[in-house]
Amino acid sequence: MPSRAPTPSLLAAERRVRIGELLARNGSVRVNELSRLFRVTEVTVRNDLDAMARGGLLVRDRGGAIAHTSTSLSTAFEKRALEHAEQKRRIGRAAAALVDDGETVILDAGSTVMEMARNMTAQKSLTVVTTGLNIAAQVGAVPGVHVLVAGGFLSPETVSTVGAIAERDLENLIVDKLFLSTQAFNAESGLTDVSLDVARVKAAMIRSARRTFLLADSSKWGLSMFAKVASLTEIDVLITDNGLPKGARKAIQNFDIELMETV
Repeated sequence: MPSRAPTPSLLAAERRVRIGELLARNGSVRVNELSRLFRVTEVTVRNDLDAMARGGLLVRDRGGAIAHTSTSLSTAFEKRALEHAEQKRRIGRAAAALVDDGETVILDAGSTVMEMARNMTAQKSLTVVTTGLNIAAQVGAVPGVHVLVAGGFLSPETVSTVGAIAERDLENLIVDKLFLSTQAFNAESGLTDVSLDVARVKAAMIRSARRTFLLADSSKWGLSMFAKVASLTEIDVLITDNGLPKGARKAIQNFDIELMETV
């Protein structure tokens, strides 16, 4: 365990990112050591570990936690899941409540959509289409949910399928709702992503859906990446947290997007 102690003012999300880094490096962490390292109580550390365990980011054991025996395939995804984790959980719960029995929906691959998938626990005759392999495994365990995984090449960064096969599979479908994630969005560029392959798959999802719900925490607003996904005109509903600046709210309303802010 490193001897250098961070400042005691670290937010819970920042602490959990650091805990994840320690787990990746050491394979395990102890409550008493983390308490000294972060200068917080052992109760606070246990709450952090319990929250991370609920998110599937570690395995709790007596006195601390151990890393999942996961491959590097999931490392990037798990790291993103720790960023703005509480906001993502609230957004995910709100999105899951918008799924009705008997619908056909697309779930994008993303850490916020994964939070939504974790809250889909009591569905009846629901069909889920996804490119996310981890999301398929999550919702596939729910009774009454039928899962269709779009084919294609595996993207290790997103643990999802991409490429022409995935795009073709999606464009041959018509679904009720799409629950979409994004790395960045703003009024000028719309939705953008660092990967052209991922952006093309997301665009195919949008073309297949009657209604598109964007799940994005407020930290994504104002950013712009390399590959364009779609204009904000393609979005029907934005589900986010309450951290959007006033100017962002006005811009979103100008696009006639319904705004759902979670608290």
